[in-house]
Amino acid sequence: MKKLIWLVFTIGSFAVSWAQSDTTHSTKPKKDWSKVSLENRAGDHLMVQFGYDGWSGKPDSINTKGFSRSLNMYFMIDFPFKTDPRWSVAIGAGVGSSNIYFDKMVIDIAGNTAKMAFRNVEDTNHYKKYKLSTNYLEAPLELRYAVNPEKPNGTFKVALGVKIGTMVNAHTKGKTLQNRAGGTINAYTLKETTKRYFNTTRVSGTLRIGYGNFTVFGTYQVSSLLRDGAGPILHPYSIGLTLSGL
Repeated sequence: MKKLIWLVFTIGSFAVSWAQSDTTHSTKPKKDWSKVSLENRAGDHLMVQFGYDGWSGKPDSINTKGFSRSLNMYFMIDFPFKTDPRWSVAIGAGVGSSNIYFDKMVIDIAGNTAKMAFRNVEDTNHYKKYKLSTNYLEAPLELRYAVNPEKPNGTFKVALGVKIGTMVNAHTKGKTLQNRAGGTINAYTLKETTKRYFNTTRVSGTLRIGYGNFTVFGTYQVSSLLRDGAGPILHPYSIGLTLSGL
């Protein structure tokens, strides 16, 4: 999966180079972008992202299943370059969440051992649905490029960036207790909340590529999900769709 993430970021870099090259070698008269007014344009001030989540570095002993997913929402302020408004820098703030689903496992998020235990409970009672949720306040920063900044809702776009977040909540949730054979014991729900084992600061690289209000995004968390010595070295990643506007 690391190779896939780096491939996505490499494609993004080539996309920026291609867009610049295509504009530079056009036979049309060169446009003086410094004289273009962007006062009334939409600047992708609001971004909503929905993605598929996973963990790079996950050992085979950790069994995940289903569609692990993330939902992010950010409000951004865009600052176009005066000499060439095709380029801009955007900063903002928002929230990010991730939900990882597990198959017949229990995570001792509230344990008192040095390392957070991932326990396989396939041969005993287990929950039909079990997930780990992490939630962050985040500050994204992007370097953006738009082929035609005068019509941002109808042009090719690329954005490379980084986001820094602080964890506000981490919890596990298990629903519907089952026996070894998969029969329902009861509808009991277990929820445990603590940030003890987690690295509460996360730093992620980001990439968006697309057209108009829709872009495909990829993120890769450079910092480890868990604190040093608290468990396996896990680097969360996400790939999905961004809806932007305003």
